[in-house]
Amino acid sequence: MRRLPRRLQYGEEATLVEHLEELRQRIFVCLGALAITTITAFILHHRILTALNHFLPKRISQPVTLTIGEPFMTSVWISLYAGVLVALPVLIWQAWAFFAPAVDDRYVRTSSLFVVFAAILLVVGVVFGYYVAVPAAVKFLTNYDNPYYHQLVQAKPYYTFVVMVLFAMGIVFELPIVVLGAVRLGILSSAKLRRTRRVGYFIVACIGVALPGVDPVTTILETLPLWALYELSIWLSILVERRQPAPHEALL
Repeated sequence: MRRLPRRLQYGEEATLVEHLEELRQRIFVCLGALAITTITAFILHHRILTALNHFLPKRISQPVTLTIGEPFMTSVWISLYAGVLVALPVLIWQAWAFFAPAVDDRYVRTSSLFVVFAAILLVVGVVFGYYVAVPAAVKFLTNYDNPYYHQLVQAKPYYTFVVMVLFAMGIVFELPIVVLGAVRLGILSSAKLRRTRRVGYFIVACIGVALPGVDPVTTILETLPLWALYELSIWLSILVERRQPAPHEALL
């Protein structure tokens, strides 16, 4: 049985060929994990489609397809999206294991906690998107000016919209990791974040508008968590500064 690629230790010397070989092995692990999760998702894609169709109102029931190959290709793409989502912890782990040797042993534990925290926030963001953002957005869009339209929902655009919102919510919930990383590197400080709170809110609002979503409901539901996470990031950055001072003074 082929072993998983060995993670180099901090300060351990390796040739360029050895680094490339490790990278190749980790890419194979990622591709293998992605293949397993995608195939599993395709086997269970009927359940996935049922879960996604659950958001549609009863009068629409299920999305329509317009070409002969659209049902098959749509199911394949949905399986691939689901496979990537499920395989993300493995992908994050392999990326961290490859870059970990560049981190001093004193900070490996802290960095590992950051990786675990990022994975947890990603899952929380997707769950929030599934149970809050997507249902509200679909309800608003499928009922807007309903008496004036006979609405048919096409399968591929609908599933793409749902998946993009879920991925967007997962990324949105990574904001504390970005802010804490900047604080830990000394690029930002908790005092600076508090002084420029209004500017931070404006930037967060711009990010919310830029995220996937064509309607105001989706935009608001993507922006509100950003504001809450920004406030959470400020308080977490205070804890980080108290427990482990940044390596140098904040640059801003």
